[in-house]
Amino acid sequence: MKIVVLLKQTFDTEEKIVIENGTVAEEDVKFVINPYDEYAVEEAVKLRDEFGGTVTLLSVGPDRTAEALRTALAMGADDAVLISDERIPDDEYAVSKVLHAYLSNEQADLILGGNFSVDRGSGQVAVRLASLLGIPHVSSITKLAITGDTAEVHRDAEGDLEVLELSLPALFTAQQGLNEPRYPSLPGIMKAKKKPFKTLSLDDIGLSENEVLPATKQSELSLPPERSAGRILKGTSEEVAHELVSLLRTEAKVI
Repeated sequence: MKIVVLLKQTFDTEEKIVIENGTVAEEDVKFVINPYDEYAVEEAVKLRDEFGGTVTLLSVGPDRTAEALRTALAMGADDAVLISDERIPDDEYAVSKVLHAYLSNEQADLILGGNFSVDRGSGQVAVRLASLLGIPHVSSITKLAITGDTAEVHRDAEGDLEVLELSLPALFTAQQGLNEPRYPSLPGIMKAKKKPFKTLSLDDIGLSENEVLPATKQSELSLPPERSAGRILKGTSEEVAHELVSLLRTEAKVI
């Protein structure tokens, strides 16, 4: 079984976000594997160990992404591919086209990724990629069982559970609860240094800059306003209700 894991490097969720000149400052910031992608890596390694085959990590990002890929290699993946090119914009449409250009020639049996990335949170890349590849896609899975060419998945549907069965090849994105990601062991870290690691550019995958123009444009980026202190309303129930409605209309502007 040929398994590909889509992986992204993101800010450590414990990092404080600082905005400088309209962008997120990256100096002295710790980067990690996108937390949801760790579930995808773990599931891929478990399936490889059960059914045989290989686990390839695939990422689109700057050169620093190599660190996250090395960590995932230490978790047990077999090889890694980093597509790094300054001409690739930080846009879900463009990234999905880049991934498709590479995967269209790979004939993967199974593609796994995280439910969404914690830095952008759109959850679009996997859906767009599955559409481009012409394969079925299920997001936010919490269980995956494979029998032959068929996969049964459990999907978290906003507090409910959906059970679906579909044919491979397919693309699934992992939700918390799918498994418990392992920590890279020391032997795993040492082995990761010798595992195949390929870095590609747009030219290597046959795309031009014009073919990955972004579909969206960020016009502004700012931190949310500081929360003001709470307010205690006093009086009778009718007086408090009247004042609350007035504040929601005039200050909060939510009604």
